[in-house]
Amino acid sequence: MSDLFCAATLVVARHAEAEYESDLTSDSGGSLTLAGREQSKALATSLLDRRVAAIWCSDMARAVQTAEIAAALLEVPVLVRRGLREFSVGDFAGKPYTEDLFADVMSAWAASDLSDGCPGGETGSDVVRRMGEELESVCNLHRGETVLVVSHSGSMRLTLPRLASNVTMDFAVGKPIDYVGTCELAVDADGCVLRSWNSRSLDAVVGG
Repeated sequence: MSDLFCAATLVVARHAEAEYESDLTSDSGGSLTLAGREQSKALATSLLDRRVAAIWCSDMARAVQTAEIAAALLEVPVLVRRGLREFSVGDFAGKPYTEDLFADVMSAWAASDLSDGCPGGETGSDVVRRMGEELESVCNLHRGETVLVVSHSGSMRLTLPRLASNVTMDFAVGKPIDYVGTCELAVDADGCVLRSWNSRSLDAVVGG
């Protein structure tokens, strides 16, 4: 059978809990808390029987730290890719962080208006494109294997439902992803299928 027909399994996880040096909004920073380090170990432990071939992660520190802790237990390499990072905060960089700072952008994306984005930053379409291209590259390198991908909640919620053929594009609305929560994708020549969301089977999520 051609490698193209061998499914690659992507276990896409949000990074572990982090704390930040400043209350100002930024595209960088974040260091795992003690709880976050334990979460990273628990993530790896949950995958010990999955024969994970490698860990791919965002270049943001909180994702790299999560990946490195997990890799130590899984005994696999870590590959860092900028394309897996969180959406850009654009001109919001340097502004005090508040819960409603991104409210308008999030509302537009929830309504499937991907032409919007943070002022001076990426549009939703930009995020989906770069994340999709990076995940496709991972799949092409790991046909027939299972890999862990450590990314970020915003980019995951925006992109993953738009890659999968078995859920609607607005699937993630009202469905948050916890720290080290995982979303599993099976990808082969026929396309991409979402198997789980936030560490729960798709049937459990859809059925409530």
